[in-house]
Amino acid sequence: MPQAQTRTKGSMTETMSLDEKLAISNKAFALINAGDEEGGRRLLRTAPMPPYLAKVMKDKMGADFLINGGYNLSEAEAEFGNNWLSL
Repeated sequence: MPQAQTRTKGSMTETMSLDEKLAISNKAFALINAGDEEGGRRLLRTAPMPPYLAKVMKDKMGADFLINGGYNLSEAEAEFGNNWLSL
C-alpha cells in the first residue's frame, strides 16, 4: 500500500483535506439516498477514520474488526505508528 502523505493540523495528523473528506461523504450519502446503501458505506470507509475514533474502535471492537472492515486507517497509522493495531 502506498504511504499516505501526511500533514499536521494542530494536534491532529491528516492524510486527506477536509474538502476531500466532505466530497467523499457527499458522494456516499448520494449513493445511500439513491438506494445503494452498500456502495455508500463502502465509499465512506475510504475516508480516513480519525485517530481518536480508530483507537476507541480498536479498544471496543478489536483490531480484526478494523482490519477486516476495510477502513482507511492512514491517519491512525500516521499518529500511532504502522504497528499500532498489534500493540
